Amino acid sequence: MGRVLRRHRARRRRAVSARDLTAHGRRDRAASICFEDALALRRPGFDRVRVLDRIGLAAARFDEGEAERGAKAAQQALDEAVRVDSTLVTSRLNTLLHAARPYETAAVNDVRTRANDLPAARPTTVAA
Repeated sequence: MGRVLRRHRARRRRAVSARDLTAHGRRDRAASICFEDALALRRPGFDRVRVLDRIGLAAARFDEGEAERGAKAAQQALDEAVRVDSTLVTSRLNTLLHAARPYETAAVNDVRTRANDLPAARPTTVAA
């Protein structure tokens, strides 16, 4: 197996989302379409995964230059993220905020504010 093919396969294994694959040169479909498909196929009961898909969709929209649609998708993700306490969700929210950095609109600034306020909005667990 050639060196280029091995590197390509290694990159593909490391890619964890359609957005990552797009960044590695696989541009046969927009990442946002892949996330939309994933959300449409997601069955009930996978709350954390659904939130991660919504965060991925929002980040993909920002990466694709669609700031307003990205902000709308981010708001939907944040609506659901408030009910999920997950380190991975928090990490992906940081990725989302990074993707939104180039944009300075009111809608994107609202996303930043809500994302930063999210830890305080989550219900706390009380130890008995």
